[in-house]
Amino acid sequence: MNPSRNHSTETQNARILIVEDDPEVGDGLEDFFSIKGYSVSRAADGETALQEITTLPPYDVVLLDVVLPEKDGFEILREARKAGVDSPVIILTVKGQDKHKLRGFDLGADDYVTKPFNAEELAARVRAVLKRSRDEDDDGNTYSFGDITVDFTSHTAEKTGDDVEFTTLEFDILEYFINHRGRTVSRKQLLRDVWGISGDITTRTIDRHVASLRKKIETDPTDPEYIETVYGIGYKFTG
Repeated sequence: MNPSRNHSTETQNARILIVEDDPEVGDGLEDFFSIKGYSVSRAADGETALQEITTLPPYDVVLLDVVLPEKDGFEILREARKAGVDSPVIILTVKGQDKHKLRGFDLGADDYVTKPFNAEELAARVRAVLKRSRDEDDDGNTYSFGDITVDFTSHTAEKTGDDVEFTTLEFDILEYFINHRGRTVSRKQLLRDVWGISGDITTRTIDRHVASLRKKIETDPTDPEYIETVYGIGYKFTG
């Protein structure tokens, strides 16, 4: 790794947890992100990682290896999301097959990086999830439908004045629907454009996320007004 000494204001005071059992990789990542201005913590096994992730205040981003002692990364992610942890999580793993990526995303991962990776690319992905998860003051990038207002800059939404809590992937799907409103969007398109995964895989991952999204924006999720099912193809947003 060749750490850059250019500090981004986006990273200042951001707390990052590196979950990695390989000391050489962990040390390299810690040095790299410390130089970039992050406050770095480490965990080298599953139990310690889960304890760190679920302890307040929450981390701004978590880099989570999959192969770990005691608990693997997928199990940690499942338990953390079940406990209500919404910190962005980027999975780091040698398991680069689409089925592993889908499993990670289905459990609530925000991004997925396959080892070996380029450190600067990883840093760019960290900045991207940080930007999506942080509120930014910009009132000119919103969209409203029904009693819901979506702010694309801060990645937040309100329904009748109350905050709507979306996962990162739920928000990304909603944003994709809004940007393609009035058009039928196939599951393959969503897998390719939102997940970055080949559309040749048969999966119900999309349907589960859409069902969760409907519960948060529809008056009656069983009779959706905004996200219509186009049977045999995918969905159409009509908001």
